[in-house]
Amino acid sequence: MKVGVIGAGMVGSAAAYALGMRGVASEVVLVDVDPALAAAHALDIAHAMPFASGTKITSGDYDRLRGAGVLIIAAGVAQRPGETRTDLLGRNAAVFRGVIGETMRVCPEAILLIASNPVDIMTQIATVISGLPPRRVIGSGTILDSARFRTLLGEHLRVSPRSIHAYVVGEHGDSQVLAWSCARAGAVPIALFGDQVGAPITEAVRQHIDNKTRNAAYTIIKGKGSTYYGIAAGLARIVGAIRQNEEAVLTVSIAAPAVAGVQTVALSVPRVVGREGVSADLFPHLDAGEREALYQSASKLRELFDSVTL
Repeated sequence: MKVGVIGAGMVGSAAAYALGMRGVASEVVLVDVDPALAAAHALDIAHAMPFASGTKITSGDYDRLRGAGVLIIAAGVAQRPGETRTDLLGRNAAVFRGVIGETMRVCPEAILLIASNPVDIMTQIATVISGLPPRRVIGSGTILDSARFRTLLGEHLRVSPRSIHAYVVGEHGDSQVLAWSCARAGAVPIALFGDQVGAPITEAVRQHIDNKTRNAAYTIIKGKGSTYYGIAAGLARIVGAIRQNEEAVLTVSIAAPAVAGVQTVALSVPRVVGREGVSADLFPHLDAGEREALYQSASKLRELFDSVTL
């Protein structure tokens, strides 16, 4: 499957690299407002492919995207000093109007995979602009936050994070909700598993893992300026699920008719992802506190979306 990546910055280029290293695309085409940047990244990544896969890495203009099954949109503008989040969203909405207009011209049947932040709002904006069914406009959502949650639980319990089944729902951002009440290690509730292996999930442990998960991006950004490797791997995972028609359960964001009593809002819950995009929403069991937190997250996102002029 051919995959286009629009926006050849750190996230876009890392995503192209991850796609090639995993071999989940037959061809990856990088497109950027700076063609020289896209070409340089494509050449550099292409030189890594003999060590990894047969993926062809190229760059070009929008017409080179024809035939792509998935288009990863990692384009956007940076926040200016003193600029409000709403102002930034307005400028990014303008960028998306141009990008999505061009992508729909050349690839009207492609699935859009949104990576630009704030990803939930940009996913809802992309859905409105493109006119595509919401199931075909997928935000990376909390796929990375869920991976962070699982990593920290795995470290505490001394098991592989790949054996942890735990989800972060809601916003990819400060109002995200760690769904502790349905977390499992293997088939065992996380608290019971902790007791069995001598690593109890105390309130202090929960608070530590919550803080580390919620603030991971701030820690990374403070150290190196931005995050890109983790989300790049997450994007490649989503593309792989689409290509293989896996019907994999992943915490991705789409504009849903209603979540937690909030109408038409894009946020993450576990969803089934395959060739046609999202085929089902799966609402996990949440306790009363988690349900209220998800409602607050959804309300915040809907209010922020309503503030944007499209």
